[in-house]
Amino acid sequence: MNGKIFSNNAASKDVAQYEIIPTNQKEPDDANSALGGSSRKKRRNTDKNSIFSIGFKLVSIVTLIVIVSLGSITALVSWLVRQDLQIAAEESNFEANRRSSLEAEDTLSKMRSDALVFINTINLLNSVSSLQNVSAVISASDYFFAQNPRIAAIYFSRFNEDSLFINDDFFIKYDIDAFLVSSYKDDRSESLTEAGEGRTIVLNAAPQFTIHILALFFPCESGGAFVLFSPENLNTSFGTGVNRSWMINDSGGIIIHSDYENIRNHVNVSDQDYIKEIKESQQRNRQALVETETGITQFLAFTKLKTGDCIVITSIEYNKVFEGIEATTRRNIYLTIAVLALSIMFIWFFAKSISVPLKVLAAAARKIEGGEFNINLPQKGRDEIGVLTASFQKMTSALHIFGRFTNKEIALKAMRNQIKPGGLPKHATVFFSDIRGFTAKSENFTNVFGEDASNRIVHWLNEYFTQMIDCVEKTGGTIDKFIGDAVMAHWGTSYTTGSPAKDAANCVLAALMMRKALYDLNKNRKKGDLSDPPITIGCGINTGIVTAGQLGSDQRMEYTVIGDPVNLASRIESLTKPLGADILISENTYNFVRRFFITEEMPSVTVKGKEKPVRIFAVVGPSGTDKGPQTLAAVRKLLGIEPPNLENVDINADEKKYKIGASKKEGEK
Repeated sequence: MNGKIFSNNAASKDVAQYEIIPTNQKEPDDANSALGGSSRKKRRNTDKNSIFSIGFKLVSIVTLIVIVSLGSITALVSWLVRQDLQIAAEESNFEANRRSSLEAEDTLSKMRSDALVFINTINLLNSVSSLQNVSAVISASDYFFAQNPRIAAIYFSRFNEDSLFINDDFFIKYDIDAFLVSSYKDDRSESLTEAGEGRTIVLNAAPQFTIHILALFFPCESGGAFVLFSPENLNTSFGTGVNRSWMINDSGGIIIHSDYENIRNHVNVSDQDYIKEIKESQQRNRQALVETETGITQFLAFTKLKTGDCIVITSIEYNKVFEGIEATTRRNIYLTIAVLALSIMFIWFFAKSISVPLKVLAAAARKIEGGEFNINLPQKGRDEIGVLTASFQKMTSALHIFGRFTNKEIALKAMRNQIKPGGLPKHATVFFSDIRGFTAKSENFTNVFGEDASNRIVHWLNEYFTQMIDCVEKTGGTIDKFIGDAVMAHWGTSYTTGSPAKDAANCVLAALMMRKALYDLNKNRKKGDLSDPPITIGCGINTGIVTAGQLGSDQRMEYTVIGDPVNLASRIESLTKPLGADILISENTYNFVRRFFITEEMPSVTVKGKEKPVRIFAVVGPSGTDKGPQTLAAVRKLLGIEPPNLENVDINADEKKYKIGASKKEGEK
């Protein structure tokens, strides 16, 4: 079974609140009910005809013309301009990269050549040992640094002796300790070794000197050497405009960048995918559209330098290239919207002037007001006039049908051809309930309220019926009729789960929900209050083959069920008071639902028209939960039902409808 029964933890301590888990629903006769569940879904009455109003048609045409014309022009111009902008952006970016790489190559080459000239000069002066030569070396270094103020220091070795020349003016200008050069040399011994082996290396020395300084390691005649210099000219030329150039060394470390934080923090980008692709590329320079790790799409051009295997990269954001055309496109869209709005306003007022055909509908409306429902209105077109005509025709048919049916749901089903004429056999579960002591309560209303008693009784009953109907509809049942204070309903007829067991379980579940609803309703009522007395009911339930169909005449009809199971359900309901139970079910119903509910067998009853005694069971509550009553005695205590003395019970002695047998003794089957 698809449904389940369970109790709500927020319910009363003694009375469990039951909810429903729906099963698959079928239309029309196999629909909308399941053990365990939620509210039965109403079938929507959808119109088969689409609504194509005159105004809608005209607005659609004008909208299509405006969107196609202006939209296509805007899209075409945007596409063509974007192509031109992309080409121009790629060329500009590639040219910016070319200029930046040329300057970077020139700067590195110049620093290396100037340093080599200085080294050769010093070596030449040192070849002759004399005090004059020492003075000449000092003069030569001072002159060299004066001509090359961007060079901070030069180191080389000769005959395994370190030669370190420092530009004091450079370190004084930037307020840096010149001793840092010696420390830096010691830290970069591996780089010096590689330089001595013939490799050229460019490193970022900013973290050690706190300002932007590059270290160029290169081979010379006497071994490895390096020159420290400021790349101020590269920082200026690389710039921070739309096209941004930056440079990395062979290990992926950033050595030139407009954002000094990347230099100071010694950022390395070798792990980024596009850098890996650049380094693996066999081409010396190239441009492509790439997406960076931050998700920004860019036009990216690169050039690999000959000095130190450095790479100059120039980029421009993709979105910035097309900012202008996107602004123009937005203005064109605004213009299209403005033109479209004006067109729609004009068409709207024009469509309102088409009112002549509505006169026919106005005449039909007057006939309906006069009580004439049988009207034939020819439907013309599929605009709102045609749809309105069809709606009028359906309304007249519905009004005619509603005059013949008391149950709105059944009437709607009949109107939709979901209930066929004639009777059909249905394996249904029938339910009867009755308010105990209703006659006495009615007399009390008369005594208390006098002439207003009728209105008070109806209000009191309507509050009760509202709760009961809700329980029936939530479980997929059909309200058949109200017989005074009694309710007749059935499951498995106009709606069904497709299984008699599920229908029967839903019926029992509805009775338990009624018990809970009345328990909550009576909480606010005082015992002995004649103006608003508490309500107690008895429920009788039976399952069997009934005949379901439309009974009545051409003037009035109702959908109901007839048959022996209906009569038995009514008589079982009459037994609830003498047997001291609020919900009694027949053996047929018990066989279907015994897995899902706690029941206690009552004394067998001989019912009028039945040869054999009928087994009756009292429903205690749902099985599988410790919430709520677990025995019939607990139910009686909860609801205030006095346990009956079955030996002295005389049920309807005049009509002799039933006879109660003796209670079963222990050990008897």
